[in-house]
Order: sequence, then structure tokens, then C-alpha cells
Amino acid sequence: MTVSVFRRIGLFVVFALMPLMMASGGEAQQSTDPETVRIEKIIRNYLLEHPELLVEVMRKLEARQKAEEEAGMAGKIQANRDALFASHDDFIANPMGKFPVVEFFDYQCGYCKRFLPTMARLLETDKSVRFVFKEFPILGEVSVTASKAALAAKMQGKYRIFHDTVMGLRRRLTEAAIYQTAKDIGLDVKRLKRDMESPKIARIIKANRELAATMGIRGTPSLIVGEQLVPGAIDYGQLTALIEQEKTNCKVC
Repeated sequence: MTVSVFRRIGLFVVFALMPLMMASGGEAQQSTDPETVRIEKIIRNYLLEHPELLVEVMRKLEARQKAEEEAGMAGKIQANRDALFASHDDFIANPMGKFPVVEFFDYQCGYCKRFLPTMARLLETDKSVRFVFKEFPILGEVSVTASKAALAAKMQGKYRIFHDTVMGLRRRLTEAAIYQTAKDIGLDVKRLKRDMESPKIARIIKANRELAATMGIRGTPSLIVGEQLVPGAIDYGQLTALIEQEKTNCKVC
């Protein structure tokens, strides 16, 4: 046999045996058929002499799995597009923009704070981006209080300034800091506290948590850029490059 034939056979066998090896703790079941044993020995020796073939196989397998995951995520995004991109409960920056970007965030999340300047720069430079703010408090009761206050600030027309100010705080977030921020930016704090306890705000946060679970989102920040889920903060260059890529391929944009 030629090397190219061995290579094709080796790739085929590794792909075929991979599920079995994984299922049996890394040990493939051995055949008792003499001819099969002979072929397995030939292939085994070839793979031992060319271990780089296994690396190639793993790369191909990872690429296939990634493509399958992205296709599955695109389907989830399309199925939940209204809840993700067009809910009247969320604050939306650049509401006339055609390209959707969604951020699930928590006010106590350090990486969310790090992402704040990137988000602000994006909204200043690309008016085609429709940016959706998804309140997703997962880091304790203070986070819940901050999200409730943000949604109540929206009722007074000051969501964005409240969001940016609280997210920009460099000290430990407390209820006192939340209400002091509300006062500093000119919110009616008494009304704010009253609105924070409304069933509507509780419903919004509950719906966001359920949506996050549906999308497989567990941490913050989590971005949905077109039809891709991006877990974690990315820098401005990465974000704009992904947006340009998705503008070409996105079916929900």
C-alpha cells in the first residue's frame, strides 16, 4: 500500500474507533477474527509511526463539532429572535439599527465592567448596530437590586446613564451605592424604589433568566452577535471583526 492509502485508512479508522474508544474508557474492543487482527496491527503500527495523524484527526473532529455547535446556536437564535432582539422590556441603544448585538450582564461582573468602554465605543462609531441590554443578575442579591433599579430607571427615561454609571463604579457595589448613584443622576429615588418592586420588573428578570437558560448562557458577559454566541468579554477589534463577518452571513439581521 502507498503512504497516501495508509493515511486515508488511518484517518478512517481513527474516526470510526473514536466513539468506541471514548465509550469504553480509551480501550477499543479487540476482534478475534485473524484477518481483522492483522489489519488492525498494520494500522496500529502505522499510527504509532505517524502520531501526527492523530493530531490531524482531533483538529478535524474539533472543527466538525464547532460547526455543529454554531449551527445549533444559530437555530436557537432564530427560534428566539423576538425575545432576544425585539423585547420592549429591554433598553435598546440605536433602536433603528439593523444589526443585532445582545449583552447579558451583571453589574458586579468585573469582565462586564471591562467591556463597558468597548460597548460605548461601538455605539458611537457604528449606528447600524442595534444593541440590546439584557439584565441578567447572577452574582447575588446586590446584583438583583442593581438590575431592578436599572429597569426602574428606564421608567424615568434614564436607563443608559444609570447603567453606565453603576457599571463604571470601581468600588464594591452596595445598595447604598446604587441609590446614591440614582440620586446623583437626578432620578426620583422614592419612585425608583416603588417601581423596583413592581411585578413587571420581577417578570422581566425571570424572563431573561429563562431565555439565558434556553440559550445555554451561564456566565457574564455573554454576547450574541448576529447568529453567534460569544461567552466572555472581547476587545473592540475582535467585536467589530465579528460584526463585519456576521453582517455577510446572518439570517436574522
